[in-house]
Amino acid sequence: MKKYIFSLLVFVTNCAIAQVIIGDEVGTATDRTSVLLDFAANKGKGIILPYVKTLPSGTGLQGGTFVVNATDETQVKVQFYNGSSWIDLSSGFTANIASVMSDQPVAADNPNAKVIIGSPTSSADGILVLESSTKAMILPMVNGISEIPEPAPGMMVYIKAPGAKRLAVYNGGGWTYWAP
Repeated sequence: MKKYIFSLLVFVTNCAIAQVIIGDEVGTATDRTSVLLDFAANKGKGIILPYVKTLPSGTGLQGGTFVVNATDETQVKVQFYNGSSWIDLSSGFTANIASVMSDQPVAADNPNAKVIIGSPTSSADGILVLESSTKAMILPMVNGISEIPEPAPGMMVYIKAPGAKRLAVYNGGGWTYWAP
């Protein structure tokens, strides 16, 4: 038991001050100077955004926030807060995820619960907060959405296929894409 507690303590300590790679020890970045959070390559998996029944607002809301807007479980969309307004990343395409939402916890969230990577504290209101002025997150990368056998609502991946590089988001009903 002490071994596990020590390992967890070392992991949490390293997460607070160092880059985190999820899925393996290599990640995808060859130069990690500007990377705060990275994911293993070619795993056919993405990152799942939090589902919200009330769209966040207030002073803790920061630009760069991503959510699955489930205020109406039959008209769900993935949204991004740009610092002044919410942007629909589902391109107007909504999904009915009422069956998925029935599996979600009904207890109220702890408003102070969050994981912060890159800093010991943050004023940002979020579940996972990447706090850095010089580093960014690298999304999980796939060659195409066909590599993901069962996407979950709120999944985000970066498609790295030559000539088709783009952000892909899944709202529970379909994929939408954002190209640079």
